[in-house]
Amino acid sequence: MNFQEGAIFAIDKPYRMSSFGALAHVRYLISKKVGVKRVKTGHAGTLDPLATGVLIICTGKCTKQIEQLQGQTKEYTATLQLGATTASYDREHTVNQTFPTKHITLELIQRTLTQFEGNIMQVPPVYSACMVDGHRAYKMARRGDEVQLAPKPVRIDEIELLEFHPDMMQMSIRVVCGKGTYIRSLARDIGRALASGAFLTSLRRTRVGDFRVEDSVSFDHFQEWLDEQCV
Repeated sequence: MNFQEGAIFAIDKPYRMSSFGALAHVRYLISKKVGVKRVKTGHAGTLDPLATGVLIICTGKCTKQIEQLQGQTKEYTATLQLGATTASYDREHTVNQTFPTKHITLELIQRTLTQFEGNIMQVPPVYSACMVDGHRAYKMARRGDEVQLAPKPVRIDEIELLEFHPDMMQMSIRVVCGKGTYIRSLARDIGRALASGAFLTSLRRTRVGDFRVEDSVSFDHFQEWLDEQCV
């Protein structure tokens, strides 16, 4: 790969690392390998720190393709805890409310999930990078400011129930969706549709376009992969 001229590849972003942090580490190693101060590098689609999986990296002239890559179909697997909510709709925050779950059955879940396939309107999470009057929503939320986000159209091509554990009230799903879909918001809305609550306990992006997680470069072994590339 000629990283200075332009290259596109995917890494498997680890848990509890920001997409920017992962990008910065990769850029540092590439720049060091090439022998320049800074190779132009960007990523095509942010993953939350608590999410793992496919993060597309573009270098050199290929950074011009970032917007196009961001628009590609994405696939996720997610685990939801039913019967409770958090402010961020995931484990970043502690539980702020609990709800009844005795009425939730496998059949109810399967019927409910079908409501979310197709073109739907979705309110992004307050703890997100959405802009509100020139400010990031998550920064406003952390300051304690009231944040109002408008619903946005998103597309969900497939939503499949993978597992349901009634003893723990946990469920796992696979989601194929379009640009701008927040799986955290989907978890929140599934909880509401079940007349209960829900938040994410894990999230993994398994595919972006033709880039699959099984073909992505391990973040922990990126240096070894880099040493095998032509620069």
